[in-house]
Amino acid sequence: MYILVAAVWLVLVLAYAAQGPRRILADLRDPVLSPFPPLAAITPMILGAALATAAFTAGRILVMIFLAMTTALGGWVTGQWMVGGMPADALHPGYYLPTAAGGLVGAAAAAQVHLHALAEASFGIGIFSWLLLGSLLLNRVFVRPMLPPPLVPTLAIEFAPPAVAGVAYFALTGGTDNISVALGGFAVLMAVVQLRFVPLYARLRFSLGFWAFTFPYAAGATDALLWLTATRPFGATAYAVVVIILITALIAGIAVRTVVAAVRGQLLARQP
Repeated sequence: MYILVAAVWLVLVLAYAAQGPRRILADLRDPVLSPFPPLAAITPMILGAALATAAFTAGRILVMIFLAMTTALGGWVTGQWMVGGMPADALHPGYYLPTAAGGLVGAAAAAQVHLHALAEASFGIGIFSWLLLGSLLLNRVFVRPMLPPPLVPTLAIEFAPPAVAGVAYFALTGGTDNISVALGGFAVLMAVVQLRFVPLYARLRFSLGFWAFTFPYAAGATDALLWLTATRPFGATAYAVVVIILITALIAGIAVRTVVAAVRGQLLARQP
């Protein structure tokens, strides 16, 4: 599975880079699209941590390289947001991705390859970015008009910070304490919030934006499995099986629907 993911990542990155540096810089300056290109550096940190289980040194080097790239890209787009005259209605939950998600994913990956100081530093980037961006993004969705339909799936990303923070904290500490319980409690709250969004999601037409559901819900599933492993409640194995089946069905369903849309020529919407 990791090899398949690496192959897909490579194809997508090469196809995106083939559009040229002008397009990439334009995307990084765009008030809506700028949070998404840095994901290209975040994904390989997960792959590097997985590779380390078979080739530790190679995996560790990959984590170090892409953690540095994630930090650099996150800093660059944050500076762009500060000086770019960002309109309030351009904000959306995807803004968590470059720094909050990037920092927390980096913390988990670095901890897995025994780079504990880097993991703690990356955890700090993720937590403080989450706190600082959270006030802006919640203000956007609370008091401004609803997100346009193509960006409604990014509401799923509101679930990502506490879930990814929980996974990262498990990787850093290896156990449960007051902080992990607090993160878990907030993750539960944001999971309930997602239930309120279901009617909004149900009205959407399928698009590439549906991939926004995969990362936060996979993080939530991982966090749940870590809690089941740590606490071993009665029926833990059954709960784990249910969690794995649900998240696998979600991601597989989106993948299949993406392939169907691509075959039908419906995947990439054309601008009028």
